[in-house]
Amino acid sequence: MSEPLLQEKLNTETARIRWQDLQPHFARGAAVYVAPDLDLITIAKQMADDDTAALAPLMAQGKFGVVSEDQARTFLAADQTMWAVVVAPWVLVQPCESAS
Repeated sequence: MSEPLLQEKLNTETARIRWQDLQPHFARGAAVYVAPDLDLITIAKQMADDDTAALAPLMAQGKFGVVSEDQARTFLAADQTMWAVVVAPWVLVQPCESAS
């Protein structure tokens, strides 16, 4: 898929969703955390492109990676609203600025 088409596809498939509704993806190990200070679409594109050179440093900094049990508990307790986008088989999740 061309870069502009992929960018548009990722933009149109991004949605706000409560963490509670993302629990099944977490349970199967497919929920991937993206820190709020990162651009979710850029990270999704890097994932789709398998750009490990860009993603590895973010993993090392704890800004990107499979959602941990502690993160999941925190998100659930806060009834956190997330931005989410699918890069199959993964669901990238990013906390929204405010829980709603």
